[in-house]
Amino acid sequence: MIPAALEYRRAGSVEEAIELLGSDEDAKLLAGGHSLIPAMKLRIARPTALVDIGRLDDLRYVREDGDRIAIGALTRHAALEADAMLGGSCAVLARAAGEVGDPQVRHRGTIGGSVSHADPASDLATVLLTLDADLVARGPAGERTIAAAEFFTGPFENALARDEVLVEIRVPKAGEGVYLKHSRRAQDWATVAVAAAHVDGRVQVGLSSMGPTPLRARAVEEALAGGASAEDAAARAAEGTDPPSDVSGSAAYRAHLARVLVRRALEQV
Repeated sequence: MIPAALEYRRAGSVEEAIELLGSDEDAKLLAGGHSLIPAMKLRIARPTALVDIGRLDDLRYVREDGDRIAIGALTRHAALEADAMLGGSCAVLARAAGEVGDPQVRHRGTIGGSVSHADPASDLATVLLTLDADLVARGPAGERTIAAAEFFTGPFENALARDEVLVEIRVPKAGEGVYLKHSRRAQDWATVAVAAAHVDGRVQVGLSSMGPTPLRARAVEEALAGGASAEDAAARAAEGTDPPSDVSGSAAYRAHLARVLVRRALEQV
């Protein structure tokens, strides 16, 4: 299908992008386009203007920042997967980036675009939530930091204001971690996925496709903190979740998958 008519505007800076967003309440940012363009073709999304920020290379980086790692919002998935420093200091994020779509998607899609899309099945959003990442947004009033736990507000909804741009993601240097993903076909969105990592001396666990947003498996974390085995903790993986039933699987099937994948992840970390 063909998208509805719209205006195309290319921003030369983050500040110009903010100004353009503020001048049209129905404008959308275009980064890699792998979430927005398909929605526009189906006319699920009908922006009156696209603000292209894809050429803002100053938002493409991975660098150490004290005990954290700062990632520019326009860093592509393939760059995250291949980054040696990220692979050594936060391997779970690098591994998850390698699970996004196919090579074409990974060489065009960006971490900022992916997490801003706020898909409940998002690979990277689930990992950021697991790691207690911070997301930095810039708008007319300056910059503000949003905790990952507060960023995802609903299915395909986030905490960004209409005229704000996500500019940076900050993740802790995590210990050993794993990302396990089950999907019907290669390159599909996850039917269920699990992220588990050592953060600040404890194991934290995240789930995708188990509710309206990526979720933390709080019951699993509580069980582990109380000394439970991996098997016993994983048995609580579906507690506090609300998995959907759709063509990829029923809610009961997803709950079973969550328990299986969490057990496997815990056995590895």
